[in-house]
Amino acid sequence: MKAVVLAAGEGTRLRPLTRTRPKPMLPIGNQPLLEHVLEAAREAGIDEFVFVVGYKRERIQNHFGDGDDWNVDIEYAVQETQLGTGHALLQVERYVDGEFLALNGDRIIEPNAISAVIAEREDTTRPVMAVTRHHTPENYGVVELDGRTVRSIEEKPPVHTIRTDYINAGVYGLSQVIFDDLRAADPDGELAITTVLDEHRDALRAIPFDGLWLDVSYHWDILSVNSRMLDRVDPERNETAMVHERATAVDGTALGADVRVQPGGTVLPGTALGDNVEVGSNAVVSNAVVLPDATIGDSAVVRDCVVGENATVGPNATVEGGEADVRIGSTVHEGVRLGAVVGDNAEVGGGVVLSPGTVLGNHTRVEAGSIVSGRIENGAVVRRG
Repeated sequence: MKAVVLAAGEGTRLRPLTRTRPKPMLPIGNQPLLEHVLEAAREAGIDEFVFVVGYKRERIQNHFGDGDDWNVDIEYAVQETQLGTGHALLQVERYVDGEFLALNGDRIIEPNAISAVIAEREDTTRPVMAVTRHHTPENYGVVELDGRTVRSIEEKPPVHTIRTDYINAGVYGLSQVIFDDLRAADPDGELAITTVLDEHRDALRAIPFDGLWLDVSYHWDILSVNSRMLDRVDPERNETAMVHERATAVDGTALGADVRVQPGGTVLPGTALGDNVEVGSNAVVSNAVVLPDATIGDSAVVRDCVVGENATVGPNATVEGGEADVRIGSTVHEGVRLGAVVGDNAEVGGGVVLSPGTVLGNHTRVEAGSIVSGRIENGAVVRRG
């Protein structure tokens, strides 16, 4: 069975990090989200893939190529304009024949959930969908069940209307019939796979599972999901890092190639340092995702933070960490754990303090001694006082 992986979207809620890369290429444990999806499907026995790509697709295609590095075959279908998951699926019709699996490319899931969908699909002609329980179902597609048959699928319903905590896990077992159904749909806006499946819900079979299912929708999700996945990182991946004998990098961290941790530097749990990252003398990095080629200056303290590619956090700078109220669009998310986001190629000067919840855009420059909070746009210059 061939797997179709939907990886065309940008992830606007994750800007500025997705200004230069698609959401599926955000790093978790120093691997792109999409790589975790591929590896789970491969472990479930799949070796043929079609990636649906669109936004910044070259980042995906350059990383994965034809799949040889993973001992799989990868083809690419292009969704030129992102018009929903159903529209994305229509782009693969000529790449698949008969039964196939469809997966979201930005959610980490256990291989056994994929295996269960494959096994169920082999025993039925009905479409199949994995479902799982979640403590905030209102943020996802809420699925009501009648035994194993789906009664309804509703995307992000009002909290007061929810009668179940089952959500759509984003793993589907389908056949060629889905393409005719998608073409026949008349969506009001974007076309979602679930729109068509909900119309045929009497035939839709649910596969509940309670294993690992991790979603990255917001900046703070990068940190929590990264922390969850670090216990699965191969320790050998840390072997090319250069940690000074008077520095410390504890268990529960991931260190990329050519990482340098200078004397007195401390890398604490929940932290992933990308390739060629430097942590200065006496600096402390805790529960952070630091993208390749970034620099953490001497005596800096960086907690609960995402640091972008080629960004610089200057000496004695402080990212306080902890909880904050963060506005994304028109919604304020209260009490989320996010010290800061430092965009790609941003420069944070010496002695700067970034208050909890700060988001610095790409190419921003914060001059020494400044105290910053809130969201700073791309390319801005922040001066003290």
